[in-house]
Amino acid sequence: MKRNSKVSTAVIRRLPRYYRQLSELQEAGTVRISSSALGKSMGLTASQIRQDLFCFGGFGQQGYGYKVDSLKEEIGEILGINQGHTIVVLGTGNLGRALIRNFKFSSNGFRLLAAFDISAQVVGTQIAGVPVYHTDSLESFLAEHPVDVGLLTVPISAAQEMGDRLVAAGVRGIWNFTNCEISVSRPEVVVESVHFSDSLLALSYMISREETGGDKEELS
Repeated sequence: MKRNSKVSTAVIRRLPRYYRQLSELQEAGTVRISSSALGKSMGLTASQIRQDLFCFGGFGQQGYGYKVDSLKEEIGEILGINQGHTIVVLGTGNLGRALIRNFKFSSNGFRLLAAFDISAQVVGTQIAGVPVYHTDSLESFLAEHPVDVGLLTVPISAAQEMGDRLVAAGVRGIWNFTNCEISVSRPEVVVESVHFSDSLLALSYMISREETGGDKEELS
């Protein structure tokens, strides 16, 4: 499988959608699907599907379509799902606990090792089987347990400091739910920030357009 080194961010953003859609098709018992049918189920054109997949060498055959399980496996490999990534959660407030209890880390290729907090009420306990340690022990834990990604759900006032500590300890990525932007000192470290308000405001824009007669679009 030959990968194009200049894949656009837009294509990369669509890959998880492909993987999710193919997972649903697989669960529904679909064995094979055409680019047209796959595109229709995702709100994309068949041409867009083929162009995206061509960035990674192309899959399927003309008039034959894609074998769902094989394409899912290939995209999973591209996304690094089978590389055994590890992750820790910093902050076990409402959002942190909800993610620990409900988000399917393992299904997305991540092993959740631990959580960290400063509250005496949660330090030393477990959340859904995940041990919670004091943030003072973060560096010593990371020295003994190589971690790829740190998930931040700490208060905004602590976001940059905790991000700096993660970077200094050698994490390669930060999944940032703090609703503020953080900077990193090492260019090789990737920060993925999730702003719930952005999605809600985009939805507000779309329903406002609908009320004024604008075209209805899907947010993705």
